[in-house]
Amino acid sequence: MSTTAERPFTLSVPDNDIELLHKKLDLIRFPDELENAGWDYGAPLSDIQRLVEHWKTKFDWRKAEAEINKLPMFTRDIDVEGHGKLNIHYVHQKSEVQNAIPLLFVHGWPGDFLEVRKILPLLTEKSADHPSFHVVALSLPGFGFSEAPKKPGFAGRQYAEVFNKLMLSLGYDGSRPPTLFSHPLIYLGQLTLPFDKATKAVLEQGAAWKKSGRGYFALQSTKPQTLGYSLADSPVGLLAWIYEKLVGWTDKYPWTDDEVIEWISVYWFSRAGPAAATRIYYELTGGGKHDTFEGTKWTSVPVGASYFPGEPVRLPKSWSHTLGKLVFQSEHDAGGHFAAYEKPEELAGDLRTMFGKGGPAYGVVAGKPGYD
Repeated sequence: MSTTAERPFTLSVPDNDIELLHKKLDLIRFPDELENAGWDYGAPLSDIQRLVEHWKTKFDWRKAEAEINKLPMFTRDIDVEGHGKLNIHYVHQKSEVQNAIPLLFVHGWPGDFLEVRKILPLLTEKSADHPSFHVVALSLPGFGFSEAPKKPGFAGRQYAEVFNKLMLSLGYDGSRPPTLFSHPLIYLGQLTLPFDKATKAVLEQGAAWKKSGRGYFALQSTKPQTLGYSLADSPVGLLAWIYEKLVGWTDKYPWTDDEVIEWISVYWFSRAGPAAATRIYYELTGGGKHDTFEGTKWTSVPVGASYFPGEPVRLPKSWSHTLGKLVFQSEHDAGGHFAAYEKPEELAGDLRTMFGKGGPAYGVVAGKPGYD
């Protein structure tokens, strides 16, 4: 394993970058909009105009930056086979509990490391009633303030290599649809879907979303570079592209304008620029040639799954068994794609139950039970 020592990280966007952002916001040309279009055609014009005005006149990046810098952030060079060294940014919040459980928090697109912020104090809290965690939340390569890969082919195996080497360097050693041949009992169970109303409803919801909400996936998994010119050059284009997902993928979460603009600003000011993050879809699907779980194998490592109704695509719960040794499942009545941000107490509760005393994964990390 090749890594370097960690270095403390302080976010400090150059004044010139902030000035350029405001110049671009001053020069925006908005598109027209059909009468009574609502959300049917995408992000409404009135929403984007309001958010742009807020970005220009009310949002204080330096204030947001100061709050972000309260997190214990670091960077470290990690050598990835075939891709050389990448400088990785991460939050590392340790619990007061010496034997806390090491936990890696991984975001996706269009998220970032700040998704961990609300759940962080809950997970690291010391209590005799539930386990505590040492939490590591990284910026994925190409996201936030991590360096981006410079060559094609940085896919699932390479992300996993970064995750593993990062955790080892910190001293922590520690789903695809079923087919007849890989999971025969589960596969045969799908043949009875017409008689399973709950499972049928979940699949129908996913099928409907693929028809009306999956355009971003098709574009980012096949031609991310073409899209990247717009995202890198237009802050308003970036805002509309991601804001649509923030609203559509959450369960009626009451976004404030400050929250939205901070979220978008992290992408705008990201180390590699907002275009780099979209390439993850291309790499994980081989340019749209296969699904994102191609080559995924069952693992004996204990797996837990939390289900939230606002997730745009929910697979049948029985499919979770194909991921690995499923030992915990929990279903919630509210929440969506950004569960740690929308419902931090509920997600933290699931982790505490799964890893706590009497839980199915208690003691899974040798010498790190989560209690003093």
